[in-house]
Amino acid sequence: MSHQSLTFEGVESTDQINRITTALMMLDGVDSVEVGRYGAEVEGRARREALIKAVEQLKLKIKVS
Repeated sequence: MSHQSLTFEGVESTDQINRITTALMMLDGVDSVEVGRYGAEVEGRARREALIKAVEQLKLKIKVS
């Protein structure tokens, strides 16, 4: 199992945090996720590109890196 970190800019509400958490947990290969206003810690074998794409597809006007 690998560990990956994502960084966010522009997350302003718990609704956004909940939506990001759900989107990441729905991905194949994700075992656990901890999401906050400034980023996420993801455990599992999902590719980094897939994690970023899942967050971007929510169209929350936040920056993910």
